[in-house]
Amino acid sequence: MPPKTYRQQETMKKNILLLLMALLPLATQAQEKAINEDGKKINKEKLEGKDYLPEVHGTIRAKYEYQTGMNAGRFEVRNARVSLTGNILPSVAYKAEIDLSDEGQIKMLDAYARIFPLKGLAVTAGQMRVPFTIDAHRSPHQQYFANRSFIAKQVGNVRDVGLTLGYKLPTDMPVTIEGGLYNGTGLTNQKVWHKEVNYSAKAAMFLTQGLNLTLSVQAIQPEDIRMQSYDIGAYYEFGRFHIEGEYLYKTYSKNAFDDVQAVDAFINYDLPLKNGPFTKMSFLARYDMMTDQSDAKTTDETTGALVTTDYKRQRLTGGITFSLSKAFRTDLRLNFEKYFYAKHSIAKESEQDKVVLELMVRF
Repeated sequence: MPPKTYRQQETMKKNILLLLMALLPLATQAQEKAINEDGKKINKEKLEGKDYLPEVHGTIRAKYEYQTGMNAGRFEVRNARVSLTGNILPSVAYKAEIDLSDEGQIKMLDAYARIFPLKGLAVTAGQMRVPFTIDAHRSPHQQYFANRSFIAKQVGNVRDVGLTLGYKLPTDMPVTIEGGLYNGTGLTNQKVWHKEVNYSAKAAMFLTQGLNLTLSVQAIQPEDIRMQSYDIGAYYEFGRFHIEGEYLYKTYSKNAFDDVQAVDAFINYDLPLKNGPFTKMSFLARYDMMTDQSDAKTTDETTGALVTTDYKRQRLTGGITFSLSKAFRTDLRLNFEKYFYAKHSIAKESEQDKVVLELMVRF
């Protein structure tokens, strides 16, 4: 299929915008109808077992970055996400989410239907974030730092089309198991037929109050080479602290590329504020690293061997976040990132020492 022309891309963007403009008033009207004359929300049970009225949510992340080595800065809208969620029946749910500005690009993110055939069991079909890792599974409004970790952005970042099963075990210790089958070729290449099985699975366990342990495994094959990834992560929340660590290990079939290792570890401390517009101030510190990685799609034109798409590097990040609520609703973040590259590594223009000021609003 030939690539889309610029005019076709612009037409598609206009159609998406028109669709959103049409849906938002309907969603607002639907939400108004769900409120009685006293201003109180109608109980879902009074809707004759149906709750098809959509809820509209969104996330805006605007940032300014100053790169100290280049002595240059830039403004950017990192995310402008809008989502519609709801229930057709008590046992049938849906979600559609689009990002109107993912670094300037319009992207369709989530588009799935979900059913609950049994208590604790959820079956999801469509386009979604696959169950893998802790940090890569966070939505933009749930992130602690202005920029994602290497695990969340480069090594373990997978959104795909497929089928996911999720089950909450009926045990005293909360345990959730998720797993599914996927195309393995991303969101824009859905018409390709596959002979191989691409899968991802994740188990999250709360061993005790505040302590979570997450184990993940994943196998995808974008082209000829298969990648197998394993991840273990944990976090502990106590008092005003959140401490988290995660390790990811990735291998390539046919020894096509060296094994990849990645680490993400950070600590967050919340300090409540009684005076002024902010409710709390958070102090954060993070260390993350990754070895050379290939996306298993990009090859050398001469030899046909996989090439390095992300080079080995380490990073230290320090930051302060001012919040207008206890949850992730309105956050003003100030981060400084310090990179350390190996001798053979090539630093991408956007992956160098920088100061980041970000305003995030969730509605």
